[in-house]
Amino acid sequence: MNTRNSLHKLRRAGVSALLATLLLVGCGGEKPEAMLASAKEYLVKNDHKAAAIQLKNVLQKEPQLAEARFLLGKALLEGGDPTGAEVELRKARDLKYSADQVTPLLARTMLMLGQPQKVTDELATTELSTPEARADLLTSVGQAYLMQEKDSRAEAAYAAALVAQPAYAPALLGQARLQASRGDLPGAVALLDAALEKSPKLHDALQLKGDMLATNGDSAGAMAAYRKVLEVKPEYLPAHSAIIRMLLADNKLDEAGKQIDLLKETAPNHPQTHYLQAMYAYQKKDYAAARDSILLHLKFYPESPLGLQLAGLIEYDVKAYPQAEAYLLKALPRTPPLSITRRVLIASYLRDSQPGKALGILEPVLDKIDKDSNMLALAGQVYLQNGQVDKAGQYFAKAATLDPKNAGKRTSLAMVNMLKGDSDVAFRDLEQVASGDTGTRADLALIAAHMQRREYDQALKAIAALEKKQPDNPLTHNLRGTTLLGKRDMAAARKSFEKALALNPAYFPAAANLASLDLADKKPDDARKRFEGVLAKDPKNVQALLAVADLRARAGGTTEEVAGLIGKAIAASPSDPAPRLALIGMYLSKKEVKSALVAAQEAVAVLPERAEILDAAGRAQQAAGDYNQALATYGKLAALKPDSQIPLLRMAEIEVASNNKEAALQSLRKALKVKPDSVEAQRGIMMLELDAGRVKEALVVAREVQRQRPKEAIGYSLEGDAHASKNAWADAAAAYRAGLKEVPVSELAGKLYSALLGGGNTAEAEKFAETWLKEHPKDARFRLQLGELATARKDYAGAAKQYRLLLEAQPENAAVLNNLAWVAGQMKDPKAIEYAEKANKLAPNQPAVMDTLAVLLLDKGDSARALDLLKKALDLAPQASQIRLNYAKALLKAGQKTEARSELDQLAKLGDKFPAQAEVGQLLKGL
Repeated sequence: MNTRNSLHKLRRAGVSALLATLLLVGCGGEKPEAMLASAKEYLVKNDHKAAAIQLKNVLQKEPQLAEARFLLGKALLEGGDPTGAEVELRKARDLKYSADQVTPLLARTMLMLGQPQKVTDELATTELSTPEARADLLTSVGQAYLMQEKDSRAEAAYAAALVAQPAYAPALLGQARLQASRGDLPGAVALLDAALEKSPKLHDALQLKGDMLATNGDSAGAMAAYRKVLEVKPEYLPAHSAIIRMLLADNKLDEAGKQIDLLKETAPNHPQTHYLQAMYAYQKKDYAAARDSILLHLKFYPESPLGLQLAGLIEYDVKAYPQAEAYLLKALPRTPPLSITRRVLIASYLRDSQPGKALGILEPVLDKIDKDSNMLALAGQVYLQNGQVDKAGQYFAKAATLDPKNAGKRTSLAMVNMLKGDSDVAFRDLEQVASGDTGTRADLALIAAHMQRREYDQALKAIAALEKKQPDNPLTHNLRGTTLLGKRDMAAARKSFEKALALNPAYFPAAANLASLDLADKKPDDARKRFEGVLAKDPKNVQALLAVADLRARAGGTTEEVAGLIGKAIAASPSDPAPRLALIGMYLSKKEVKSALVAAQEAVAVLPERAEILDAAGRAQQAAGDYNQALATYGKLAALKPDSQIPLLRMAEIEVASNNKEAALQSLRKALKVKPDSVEAQRGIMMLELDAGRVKEALVVAREVQRQRPKEAIGYSLEGDAHASKNAWADAAAAYRAGLKEVPVSELAGKLYSALLGGGNTAEAEKFAETWLKEHPKDARFRLQLGELATARKDYAGAAKQYRLLLEAQPENAAVLNNLAWVAGQMKDPKAIEYAEKANKLAPNQPAVMDTLAVLLLDKGDSARALDLLKKALDLAPQASQIRLNYAKALLKAGQKTEARSELDQLAKLGDKFPAQAEVGQLLKGL
């Protein structure tokens, strides 16, 4: 045995025991007043940790000592623990400690926690007694308003702070921040200089100076300013943070690491320290360390937008997409609309083969991305993965025009060349980029371009190249299937879609494509099973749940059944607007206004800031006749979307319905200020001017449209319509003719023909029609109009002639067949039922088609089938009064007088809203 070592250990153990005994005696015997004084000394020395330990010892003995609570809150705040500081400061306030000391510090604590609204809600009206305290609190209130983008209130708060204490440097600093946020950097600098003159070592002012220099691109000057801050206040965390961010932005990882080590010496456990460590590790691709640090940050600050965003980025880079989704969805409402959060969330959904979810995240910002080439390109990928090829191509092209020199970079240039018409060069460039790049942006742009041009064989070659890069991506096989559908190779398309589902059974786009093929083959049960297969793997797939609901609705399911299925989609994703919009829309289509209102109220309660939800709620309120509430809802929507004309157009519509036409006119004029070339607003203004007899003013609007859109038909159409509304047929015809010289389109040709007929110039009208059809033999729209006008004149032979000519070119056109069937029925043509049967086969479950066939069957004496068809048509379109009248007639022919009276009574209640009341009255008299 080693005697010396044993003796050394024994002595060391004895000393440790003695120290422990002395410490216990000291703690037990030291009075709270002495420990409080010691804590204050530590605070003066900026030793916040030691101060906190002493203060906690005090509070063990005297938990109701208000001053100790206050000082502990202060120590925790300055030591980087704002969460703990808030708890202690609130306790100090409850213990009636001086409000002049507690309240300003509490306000600053809440700001550090990212709670500006709590500051303004709780403390903005608090009255304090000393000028210093008032100035301090009002400055924090100003900062809180500034963080909420309420500039006018922030300005008032800073001004009040300066009234309380003139030349108060932090308030001048706040005003400088406000000026900087407005883009007035010279004004901000002047205020900043005034603050620094008053307090040369005001670290906040020096910090802001660095921020301004950084904003102006003076990185060296900014870095010098931040380092000056640390000379004044070495522990000042924002300066450390700014320096570290700049070093990371310049990829100076070694220097950033050293700066982080300095920060850890002063604030090792501060949430911002953990965040910066996470950023540093993330940039070094040390994802394990990054994850550990960001979790520590979120432990202190679980609602941190930047922390949640970075956590999502980390999980995205390690391909943990569900975890990335959870973080990013939580961060999304707390970050700017076009932040990296939204971009990465969309990309995460695309990588995880969930394009429907990606589209849901993209849609709310589509009106904000016109000048963002990267978002436009991302939108192209989203639409392509969702099978919307034309939209995909449009967004790829928009991205290219904005950023032709930055590619994805030759990809963008190639898309520009495509737009210019130089397609050979464009396709060659895209193919070269795609073949030499491991990424897929060029491949997707190339595929979209070929598919838009219906160049299916070339698209298939591009898809084959993409498959080599991503053989196990269901998108590749879904794109191939979509292309094969374009080639009408249904069997091969099925195989491709099935391959996509084999790779990922929850891949909705492929399931939807297969379901469409099943429905075309009259196999609705098979279609339903496709979506049930998706749900077996992904029970909360909103698209699949809504698809099942849609299939049930098509199959004649009751409102309750369909609503129940949509309800499952809402339960699966309460914050997704799509199922809520589907439920509101379904109720409105069924005229179940009360249910629509309830659904809308629930949707607004959950998603009060979603524009589409407010729009749907406004429509429900309008349908219910609650015009005041609808106007209030659209007022909120207008405030939410000040750059959108939609809420103003909706308000005008409601004001017209409530007979407040002057208010409607004002709303439409406001819409024009938002969008000066809004045809909807211009048309509405014209209609109101004409209604008021102000033809001259209406024509001014029409000619403004012509000026704005000289190569479009709309301006000439509006001018002609204005004249036609006053039966000024010659002037109307002149306007339409002028338009045809500029824009020879079917719409204006049809209107000119109608104007000539209206003016009694039948021969000229027929001559024009003959000439037009000779020059435009494939103008089906004009020929259809000729048929409809002939029908209105009861020229059934002339109408039948036009419909038969249309059928020669389009033998499967159900609408034309339906029209021909009705005309043939009026002519007692025995082929009428044949036409109607074919139309019904081509377009099943269409109320208008079913009605035509039923009326013809009724005339033939087949009352049983006619009744069945009319009953089904009425179930599908309960608001179709003419179908209800025909149903009542069928019931009478079948001898079911009681049932017929019930239907006729419903029609009678409509009064002037149903023009065939005379016939209804006659039928009721005959009962």
